[in-house]
Amino acid sequence: MKALLLISALVLAFGAISERLKRTALTPPMVFVSVGFAVGAGLLGSFGEYDGFELTRLLSELTLIVVLFTDASRIRFRELQQGYHLPLRLLAVGMPLSIVLGAVVAIAMFPELPFWSACVLGAVLVPTDAALGQAVVSAKAVPSRIRQALNVESGLNDGLALPIVLVLAALATMAHEPVSAWLVFAAKQVTLGPLVGAAVGFAGGRFVTWCVDRDWMDHSYQQLSALALAFLAFLLAELVGGNGFIAAFVAGLTLGNTAERIGPVLEDFAETEGQLLSLLTFLCFGAHLAWPLLGDMTGTMLLYAVLSLTLIRMVPVSLSLLGAGLKPLSHVFLGWFGPRGLASILFAFLVVEEGVPGRDEMLLVVVVTVLISVYAHGLSAWPGSKAYASFCETQKEQAEAEWMPAPELPTRLS
Repeated sequence: MKALLLISALVLAFGAISERLKRTALTPPMVFVSVGFAVGAGLLGSFGEYDGFELTRLLSELTLIVVLFTDASRIRFRELQQGYHLPLRLLAVGMPLSIVLGAVVAIAMFPELPFWSACVLGAVLVPTDAALGQAVVSAKAVPSRIRQALNVESGLNDGLALPIVLVLAALATMAHEPVSAWLVFAAKQVTLGPLVGAAVGFAGGRFVTWCVDRDWMDHSYQQLSALALAFLAFLLAELVGGNGFIAAFVAGLTLGNTAERIGPVLEDFAETEGQLLSLLTFLCFGAHLAWPLLGDMTGTMLLYAVLSLTLIRMVPVSLSLLGAGLKPLSHVFLGWFGPRGLASILFAFLVVEEGVPGRDEMLLVVVVTVLISVYAHGLSAWPGSKAYASFCETQKEQAEAEWMPAPELPTRLS
């Protein structure tokens, strides 16, 4: 009862001043993590058979299903034909290099961590969460090409990183198994999921559109259909042995590009139910993960977390942007604003469930990294975007690459 009272009061109180807070450095994840950290696990307690850890895991799974689906549905390949160059560089070059560098640094800093487990850690911490620095992707003064590069990267990299995490986790847990065993497992995870997701996204989008065209389905049930399709893709994929999260991601990507009429409905859905789930996850993260686990943090873990948000992210991003004609400050801006959030939290839970060697240490490293990212990127998003926008405006004639036109795709929590 106390937990529900706290959650209700917190959502109402924050909502009352949410419009005013958009013009400050205070972000929703910062507030909810801080409250969770302040009240601790004692006040939030448990819900029925779920203890705090299990509750956080369950919430993060539900949230990621919705986020993967809705984020992917915002990506329109037709509109990206004009501005795909920077996102492609970030995803095809920057992301793999970040995983490799993250693994190399983990091997050097955690010698007790097995090789494949270090690779898993590098992959778990590679997805970005633009919602932690929402001011960056929503600031109209920042060139649209730069904003949309971060927006598209954040919308796609969690879904693209997930198969890599699963394959590396299989290698880590099945190191002594025959090669054929983990090959079969990996193949089922990364093939059946996308197939189910594409089928659900295409058929579901056509079905909803058909119902809407005949005035059979009202607006509220169109929103609910988004929820139904996301979980339908997830559950069907799990039933046939595929990965449900990959299926939810592919379903959203397919639906967003084959049933564009109901796209705005999905975006409205993400603004409400998706936002609530995200905030509850951050609240539980602060209370049930950050509060109990931080006492076990070591200096090495803290250093790795800082390096993950700086060197391990920024160097690969800068390398991926070579030849794009961007100013050095743009390299820094795109490299710094790669917050770690919901995807990394859930990926860490998946690692724990799979029994990856060194999982407890890896979970703590992820918790520390996400906690730092919530505050560091939240506090720097508003002043950082203003300073960068001012630089681009004063250098407009010399910064032609930054001001090249790019499509304005919807952002999460826009």
